[in-house]
Amino acid sequence: MSATSRFSNLFSQDNTPRDSVQIQRNGSAESELEIDSARQIKRQRTMEKLAEEETDDELKRPPYLHSMLAGGIGGTSGDILMHSLDTVKTRQQGDPHFPPKYSSLSDSYVKIFRQEGIRRGLYGGFTAAMLGSFPGTVTFFGSYEYCKRHMLDRGVSPSLAYLASGFLADFAASVVYVPSEVLKTRLQLQGRYNNPFFNSGYNYKSTWDAAKTIARTEGFGALYSGYKATIVRDLPFSALQFAFYEQERKFAQRWSGKNDIGLGLEVSTAVSAGGIAGVMTCPLDVVKTRIQTQISPDNHTKHSQAAHHEKTIKNTPTSQSQTRLIHSGPRTVPHTAPTLDTSSVITGLRLIYQTEGVPGLFRGVGPRFVWTSVQSGTMLVLYQYLLKQMERVRSSEGSGVM
Repeated sequence: MSATSRFSNLFSQDNTPRDSVQIQRNGSAESELEIDSARQIKRQRTMEKLAEEETDDELKRPPYLHSMLAGGIGGTSGDILMHSLDTVKTRQQGDPHFPPKYSSLSDSYVKIFRQEGIRRGLYGGFTAAMLGSFPGTVTFFGSYEYCKRHMLDRGVSPSLAYLASGFLADFAASVVYVPSEVLKTRLQLQGRYNNPFFNSGYNYKSTWDAAKTIARTEGFGALYSGYKATIVRDLPFSALQFAFYEQERKFAQRWSGKNDIGLGLEVSTAVSAGGIAGVMTCPLDVVKTRIQTQISPDNHTKHSQAAHHEKTIKNTPTSQSQTRLIHSGPRTVPHTAPTLDTSSVITGLRLIYQTEGVPGLFRGVGPRFVWTSVQSGTMLVLYQYLLKQMERVRSSEGSGVM
């Protein structure tokens, strides 16, 4: 072999490892670029798919009647399931005794069950609750869907649309459910007729007797007592509940990559939305319960129930006074609890804070958290399930016609 060929082979051997290393580097860089581009394409397709599904959902909006029926059935089912816990919450918040007789959730539940039973104890005020539950939730869901759709169609931010729709829907429904709320709350606080275990200040024989007595002694407007406090509690609660729920469902859809998030995520989003909103609005709930149930010892207005009772006792012979006491009307309330002699929610919050501190503002927060969580979960999961079933029935009927 000549010297020239040997010299050229030497240089070619030196360059071969360098070329192979360069090729490997180029190949790995290209593969990384391909992986990144594939990920971007997959992410983009996923987002496009979700956007298409959301668009399809908007185009396939359920009829208002379906939303109203599904919401009414779901809401009423949740109220039936959790009424006993609502009774415990009302007893803890409206207890006129100080210190209160009812403290922890479990102790209060067992105490009411043992002393007063289920029908007039834990489920006191159930009939009144049902009178307002179904029509109230039907009105709410119809109003909510109407407001939400119109706001979204006009380009309003989804978060704001959900919040405002919950506000407006609850305001529309409040006209329907507030009278039943007044009756329910008083009967829950009273418990059984002639209750020897708890002195609430009320002693109604039945729901109808409570309505007649309130209208006769306090006027028909008393059925809307605490109306301002009720909507000040319920408007923020409904707005927060549905704002949290709608946003959580969207997060769950993005996380799962599909529109149908499954039963587990449906339950968790609904339960967490209701529970968080319930805790946040607990002080407003305490004020609302106190305003609707308390009998002020200094309130001697001519239409008040307490004044009517005092007048009856004064004009009745002593031998008949005991007989009058066991009929419908207020009893003498132990004046050891702070009384909210106001219809102002802000003043009520301040008075409770000054006399009972922060624990007073969050009386019954345990039962309220459990009640709003489970009730919200039951209502919203049933709402979604029933909407799907109604849509399937409608689709099958449409295909059958074709």
